[in-house]
Amino acid sequence: MIRTSARLLFLLFLSNLAALGSSPSILRADDATGFDLPATDDGVPGAGPIRRADWFKGLWKERRAAWATKVEQDQKAVVFLGDSITQGWGDDFQGLFPGMKAANRGISGDTTRGMLLRLKQDVLSLNPSAVVLLMGTNDLEEQAEPQIIADNIKLIVDELKKHNPELPIILCQVFPSSATKKRPADKIREINKLTAMTVKGDPQITVLDTWALFANEQGDAKAEEMPDLLHLNEIGYRKWAAALTPILATLGFLETEPDHFTPEDGFESLFNGKDLTGWGHDGKTVTPDGRYVAKNGRFIVTTPAEGSRVQQLYTTREFPGNFTLKLEFRATPNADSGVFIRKPQLQCRDYPLAGPYKTLKNYKAGDWNELIVVVNDGVAHCTCNGEVIEEALQVPETGPIGLEGDRGQMEYRRIRVSVQKAK
Repeated sequence: MIRTSARLLFLLFLSNLAALGSSPSILRADDATGFDLPATDDGVPGAGPIRRADWFKGLWKERRAAWATKVEQDQKAVVFLGDSITQGWGDDFQGLFPGMKAANRGISGDTTRGMLLRLKQDVLSLNPSAVVLLMGTNDLEEQAEPQIIADNIKLIVDELKKHNPELPIILCQVFPSSATKKRPADKIREINKLTAMTVKGDPQITVLDTWALFANEQGDAKAEEMPDLLHLNEIGYRKWAAALTPILATLGFLETEPDHFTPEDGFESLFNGKDLTGWGHDGKTVTPDGRYVAKNGRFIVTTPAEGSRVQQLYTTREFPGNFTLKLEFRATPNADSGVFIRKPQLQCRDYPLAGPYKTLKNYKAGDWNELIVVVNDGVAHCTCNGEVIEEALQVPETGPIGLEGDRGQMEYRRIRVSVQKAK
């Protein structure tokens, strides 16, 4: 009875794949043996280690067989592909992505080659709306070299792009761990460096600096977020979710409602929350190069495909005399941007990681922060969440307000100004 049920389940899975028109161009060894790991590496794509411990083979088969029953249910989901860190989200992602259809395709202990092996059945068959990748740490434990790991990640990215040339891919950098876990910081840095170089310039891919998000000063994991220096606790998952949320919102999966904000008395909006009117692109929701985007009340400076690209966008209006500027900003990990006050730049970044104001007590990482700039007689007094970041920034007599983009994604909202009338 058990064997018959397993066979029926497998036949049902193959039927689903056929209905979806899946291509047999990859993973032939996996196709031939259903949900079992192939006995050898012969014919398996990629390079490097595939784990074959009994516990892993059982988990691999169990999770993949269960997913086979959800192929129709999980169509068009945002798919998370990874190992135990991804598996640790659970099927409900701990409620941290409300309203977003998501599918967890993480298997504890898996390597990049193992993920490449199962990519077609577990991910491509779902025709995902986006894919979030985190992988490579287990390869290190199996003594794979960073180049091998980066090459496998590139093969996975290539297959995803081949399946859908417009598929958004969020590539999370390998998290820090510890040499005591056979995952030394220098090796992880090298994986991240090689992988970033591989995808540099690809507008389909957003690289998220999750290494800097979790690393201590030595480049290792912090016990308060990864008690075993490898796996996240609840605090860690909340930080990872906060880092992903702005990008998923920009892609249209989260925060889809408009921001119904009305400026307080005496203030007028410089951003209508709908388009770039007043910023040199009246009536447009995006600049021609796609770098600046207006969406649901958010003024977004997107992550550049090159990794870093300095650009500015200014108001068409100038602001002479005295005024008060208020806005809120949100930064992805280690993001770098700036607000131009007429001409001088006030650094606006993920301050704890990117500086220069690393000791702020009120800064909220992965959340919205309020910036207030009060200009009086050519001097700007600037605060972030009530803490002074610039006591007396010298500014010229007149000029526009500008927003810079450099690296990472920066967002601004509720941009408003109160101009003091001349006496």
